[in-house]
Amino acid sequence: MIALPPSIRVFERGWLSSNNVLLVDDASAALVDTGYASHAAQTAVLVRHALGTRPLDLIVNTHLHSDHCGGNAQLQATWPCRTLIPSTEADAVREWDESRLTFRATGQFCERFAFSDTIEPGMHLTLGALDWDVLGAPGHDPHSLMLYCAEQKLLISADALWENGFGVIFPELEGESGFAEQQAVLELIGTLDVKTVIPGHGAPFSDVHAALDRALSRVAWLRADPARNAKNALKVLIVFKLLDARTLSFEALLHMLDDASVMRAAASMLKPRSAWPALLRELIEGLVAENGPLRFDGDQITARAG
Repeated sequence: MIALPPSIRVFERGWLSSNNVLLVDDASAALVDTGYASHAAQTAVLVRHALGTRPLDLIVNTHLHSDHCGGNAQLQATWPCRTLIPSTEADAVREWDESRLTFRATGQFCERFAFSDTIEPGMHLTLGALDWDVLGAPGHDPHSLMLYCAEQKLLISADALWENGFGVIFPELEGESGFAEQQAVLELIGTLDVKTVIPGHGAPFSDVHAALDRALSRVAWLRADPARNAKNALKVLIVFKLLDARTLSFEALLHMLDDASVMRAAASMLKPRSAWPALLRELIEGLVAENGPLRFDGDQITARAG
């Protein structure tokens, strides 16, 4: 069990929702990242149970992928909380421009939310009676941020570093640079004095050097053959959709390859359009072999509970 400062509580949520980090002091209660929309009510219950009669005062989003900001709208409706988002996403959120936000592009959903202000690299925040430096973390997402508390040697890394890897490098799927940025972020983390990492998914961990070694090795492996990143992206997005919907037809998933631009870009890197049905069957059969709770009867894919 990782020991965290008493002002910090981590709600470890799994993969459909990101972790939520609650930071409470005498002045305010803040939540870093809010999970996915279909889990928003559960997020509100977790926060209310932890805070009791206190309100939630502040939401901080490390980035605006749907599993990190999908609870924003419900929390804003429950409490009059301020919300901070990455500055480079301000116009897209203000206009709710779904061609620039990633929800439709990944076949996911996020209820519209507002924001109070923005944050960017170089800024400083006080959360949970601790001082945090805001650090840029492009790679997985060009707008992503991390929070670093030098006093506690603590890093809230979002999807830039997990105990075993990091998030899909989405920019590379659409012809933008991402591998180099991801490597640079990992090298940046390596220069920090970090004792504990709170990742976007998975439990907090302390063997930071080993995690960085694994992550750097994975970047090199992906860069050697970008099709690996595309294949991983499709598998991640398919599993995400199944965890949310529980049951989907093969035809519905095939339609997603055309309709969701990120999935379309990933599939196009792997096979010509005429071969997508075979590609999808291959991916699903591989996922079933890797994941016991998944079942595929040829026409229907089911994610079994438990």
